[in-house]
Amino acid sequence: MIQIEIDEGSGFCFGVTTAIKKAEEELAKGTRLYCLGDIVHNGMECERLRAMGLITINHEDMQELHDVKVLLRAHGEPPETYELARRNNIEIIDATCPVVLQLQKRIKTQYEAGGEQIVIFGKKGHAEVLGLVGQTQSSAIVIESFDEAKRLDFSRDIYLYSQTTKSLDEFHRIIDYIQSHIAPGATFKSFDTICRSVANRMPNISQFATKHDLILFVCGRKSSNGKVLYNECLRVNPNTHLVEDPKEIEPQWLEGIQTVGICGATSTPRWLMEQCRDAILNMQ
Repeated sequence: MIQIEIDEGSGFCFGVTTAIKKAEEELAKGTRLYCLGDIVHNGMECERLRAMGLITINHEDMQELHDVKVLLRAHGEPPETYELARRNNIEIIDATCPVVLQLQKRIKTQYEAGGEQIVIFGKKGHAEVLGLVGQTQSSAIVIESFDEAKRLDFSRDIYLYSQTTKSLDEFHRIIDYIQSHIAPGATFKSFDTICRSVANRMPNISQFATKHDLILFVCGRKSSNGKVLYNECLRVNPNTHLVEDPKEIEPQWLEGIQTVGICGATSTPRWLMEQCRDAILNMQ
């Protein structure tokens, strides 16, 4: 009999849990509720909420809506979204993660104080990053990697922030590089804005992945956080497979395996990891 363990540290982070709870509460009232973008980067969870009545829309759709309720997910939104809601008499159910909200405020304050070169370490086009860049009237520079940091203008002041779910190690590498290249007359300030509940998952999930013969990483393929954590599992345990749902589990993966570890991203619901466990049990 194969032994299966579900990682206790995996699953929804606080921000995602709060957003889903708010959606469920509104839908339970019978409210017609729209969500701006996928509430979480997990297709199975989005489908569950869609079945409850949640309607996912994009920014273009929102421009056509009036006198309705729209939920803003944990990733946050730029100021223009709130302005659009005001114009169209849309009631906002704001589920922006408190960590993201605090980061938005810090960037906005820096920008209004004359932040000359605001740099955000994050994924271009990511919902959270769009919300952060929006605090600067789109003037912030987004860098996706350590190599892109080399192209900054080191003769000007640099104020460095990070998307909340980025790698802490790479962020510190970027800080060290800028510190050693900034011009003598320029100011460099960095602000560690990475969410610890996410950053701490890296060492924890790495340790978890070493304990088992096979790792099933359950995650939506659109999840940025999921890609980072999956790659860490793969690094320490080459016998790691990413699946979006139980139907993707291949029986041959289990041949000669004694222990299976199931883990996931901050966007992976617990019930989905449990479904994957049950699918394995049914294959034996």
